[in-house]
Amino acid sequence: MTQQVFDGLRATSIRDLSAKAGETVLVQGWLYNLRSKGKLHFLLLRDGTGIAQAVVFAGNVPPEMFEAAGRLTQESALRVIGTVRRDERAPGGAELDVSKVDIVSIAEPYPLGKKDHGPDFLLSHRHLWLRSRKQAAILRIRDEVIRAIRGFFHERGFYCVDSPIFTPSACEGTTTLFSVPYFDEQTAYLSQSGQLYGEASAMALGKVYVFGPTFRAEKSKTRRHLTEFWMVEPEAAYYDLDDVMSLAEDFVSRLVSRVLENRMEDLKELERDVKKLEPAASTPYPRVTYTDAVKLIHAAGHTDFPFGEDFGAPHETAIGSNFDRPVMVHRWPAAIKAFYMKRDPLDQALALGVDMIASEGYGEIVGGAQREDDIRLLEERIKEHQLPMEAFEWFLDLRRYGSVPHGGFGLGLERTLAWICGVEHLRECIPFPRMLYRIYP
Repeated sequence: MTQQVFDGLRATSIRDLSAKAGETVLVQGWLYNLRSKGKLHFLLLRDGTGIAQAVVFAGNVPPEMFEAAGRLTQESALRVIGTVRRDERAPGGAELDVSKVDIVSIAEPYPLGKKDHGPDFLLSHRHLWLRSRKQAAILRIRDEVIRAIRGFFHERGFYCVDSPIFTPSACEGTTTLFSVPYFDEQTAYLSQSGQLYGEASAMALGKVYVFGPTFRAEKSKTRRHLTEFWMVEPEAAYYDLDDVMSLAEDFVSRLVSRVLENRMEDLKELERDVKKLEPAASTPYPRVTYTDAVKLIHAAGHTDFPFGEDFGAPHETAIGSNFDRPVMVHRWPAAIKAFYMKRDPLDQALALGVDMIASEGYGEIVGGAQREDDIRLLEERIKEHQLPMEAFEWFLDLRRYGSVPHGGFGLGLERTLAWICGVEHLRECIPFPRMLYRIYP
């Protein structure tokens, strides 16, 4: 018999309770909190979709059931049958008048109490921390963003393709690679990016996107770094830099719009100031050259920042503070960008690359470029970066057989979520974060 039916009732999600006023329903979940007052027990139930109050009155249930309900511990699993009553003061706008409590399991004393716990303790108990209100809200927003990502590209005619996790070579330099022993004494690397393989797929299908986990062995402990994170990387034939920037701003504005439309209650749970997020739901986004961005950095007081360097967190914050929505910085010094970026025909010292910097100090969330489509120039860049030419022969084939202008970008899911949710650290934006000193649980 299905577990979704109990006592002849099919389970109802807490998020749907307000639409079922006056009906008798079954809710299955866990006890979030218990408060008792005389002949009343107030059970706060959670089921992943939300939290609802279930009121158990001693006169409505058998005495042994009332007594058992009063002994429930936090995170005990239970089924509750009751009549839905609208109450704007209650969580979710509705509560249950309980007629039956079925205890599935009694939880042991819960290690995450109401007192404050340090980050290390919470990370070690991440499998339980996910059940808290704010963490559950972030995970629901993450799901919303993922569905919006796939919907956006489907509507635009992009095909989803998969890139390998094991790769034979670096995509963006060898210093941040995780090496893995492979068969016959070979060495493989965990993928830094699916982009190179996305380029190959774009030459077959025209417009594609890669969406999956990527890995960076950066020995960094900042709030903006994870060693394992998710990237979405669209790539399109016959796209130039302006096409890439237009796609990026349309894409990010769609993600923000979807969250504002569908996950407002979760944003409220996170105490997100949506007034600061709302401008990002509209395009166009401002565009400034790297040269002008450096002027903004100097104007903000960072006068020692040298032209030609990559931006650090304070520099990105200084740039972003001038705008109420993400800003795109384009035409970067080629010396600090990846080998596959095309040079600006008007200034060979510049690469046709773009970084999108989020507002409110959240830094870069998108990095993209027009790709180099000239095989001779690409071979020169591979040599300049001291990369093994033989590992890139397949990549060079894309220029040998029908080379066309093309471009794309990568968006870091967790960085984007941190900005949308207004949380400080990326570790809160992925279910089980992997960091420099954290691989458990």
